[in-house]
Amino acid sequence: MDDSIEARISSECPVETQAILRAAWRHDLPAIKPFLSGPGKASCSDPTTGETPLHAAIRSLGPVTESDEKDAKDEAETEAVKTVEHLLLYGAIWNDVDDNNETPGCVAWRLGRKGVYEVMLRAGMRAEMLFAILDGYEELGSEGEDDDNDDEMAEGETGDVDVNAEADAEAEAEADANDNVNEAETEDVTATTAKPASEDAPYLESKLTLVDGKLVDAAGNGVMMAWEKDIMRRSVDAMLGDGDAAKGKRVLNIGFGLGIIDSMIAATQPARHHVIEAHPEVLARIDAASASGAATSTGGSDDHAAEFGAAWEATSTVEPGAYKIQRGRWQDICPKLLAEGELYDAIYFDTFGEDYSELHRFFSDYIPGLLDDQGVFGFFNGLGADRRICYDVYTRVVEMHLSDAGLDVAWQDVDVQLAEDGLDTAGKGAWEGILRPYWTLETYRLPTCTFMG
Repeated sequence: MDDSIEARISSECPVETQAILRAAWRHDLPAIKPFLSGPGKASCSDPTTGETPLHAAIRSLGPVTESDEKDAKDEAETEAVKTVEHLLLYGAIWNDVDDNNETPGCVAWRLGRKGVYEVMLRAGMRAEMLFAILDGYEELGSEGEDDDNDDEMAEGETGDVDVNAEADAEAEAEADANDNVNEAETEDVTATTAKPASEDAPYLESKLTLVDGKLVDAAGNGVMMAWEKDIMRRSVDAMLGDGDAAKGKRVLNIGFGLGIIDSMIAATQPARHHVIEAHPEVLARIDAASASGAATSTGGSDDHAAEFGAAWEATSTVEPGAYKIQRGRWQDICPKLLAEGELYDAIYFDTFGEDYSELHRFFSDYIPGLLDDQGVFGFFNGLGADRRICYDVYTRVVEMHLSDAGLDVAWQDVDVQLAEDGLDTAGKGAWEGILRPYWTLETYRLPTCTFMG
């Protein structure tokens, strides 16, 4: 990859944008500041390469060297951090992607610039927390960095400059930048969802296709795939324990899909096993397999629909309704479960086509009433898993939100064999027939959540 400034600025790039990019590359704040009074200038980009001032400020550092690692106060990186923080203050978008599909944080990670990466990570957290307050998760990544303003103003300016006047000017410019970035569009729309749904039609109205262990919607998005089996196995063990310790638990799973995790739960002989599923085609597949009495589903060994349905519901010897498919959206069913006094030892959440705000809503509003005091809550942690920076941002954000809900979270790192599972190349292997990969990382962070204290 050619990271030179000549390769990153194309001949089609407007003169003013070139000037901003070159100033950012040099970490020349005095040269950058005059441009930033115009709305959107901090997030301008080369029309061909997608290079933004944030990309340029980080890329110019080059790969970290052995001498850099020994010198924790590397002067060039210190200047880069100042430039990056100032650009963020004026509305630079933390997760804009370039023509290499890299965000500024991705560039920092690739170059081994941990200090700059941490700055970008904090910027992403602030953006997400702001949109959490504004209930605008779908707009993730479009945020002016208000938190940096205090530091900038506290430093002030020397010489004959009126500090208060400059602070007022910066505040006005920042407001303009914030207004502008609310209208900005980025290509990174998958960071807010574990698995992206179609933008053309709601997921529940989408036709599903099951082939080669892949449940796919009409737009080609992967709803559930067989490669997730190891993660599901580890999630069940983390929630229920091993062997005899796992037996006799009360379990709620939200999102049936291929029934992978429900098959594993059923094998532990739970005292209570409820499944919430809303998609009519998934429910029809369960009903068809149950009605035919088939030993296996027509979807193959990776589809467990035949193990559930009316016949399965009738196998409970404890009480009627102990084993049950709850048909509908969890948003409609969970209030009823609360009203009926249902309580579970383990709850797992893995839905499709919903952004992070719905997961946040679920564990904030329903886990306190549905989970036993000693119970365990888990979820499929695919939040922002198409890029390392987004995954790291969501790890920290979900920790904070879980804490607000009274939950502790322990993370277990699970290796994902990208090459072995055919996940290393978009459009090939496991991703053949899938519009875009929803997983690109070598490590899955498995969450185990329990009540504090």
